[in-house]
Amino acid sequence: MDYPERYELVFQAPAVEDDVVIVRRTDQAGAGGYPIYEDESGIVRAEISDRGEVRMVASGGHQAPRTPLLARRLVP
Repeated sequence: MDYPERYELVFQAPAVEDDVVIVRRTDQAGAGGYPIYEDESGIVRAEISDRGEVRMVASGGHQAPRTPLLARRLVP
């Protein structure tokens, strides 16, 4: 299957605007067999299915990643 190269993950923020993080596809796959995407820092990591379902993946110890409201495909 051909997966998108990039997604925007939209997180609800207490401020006026939501937080948006851009993630890129890696060569890794998650527990569900779907690609792992990560931001430039490597801290925000998510497994995103072909239906746009998101499972956040901890990149280090003591993390409790929040689930985004939305994952939007980005066109190159």
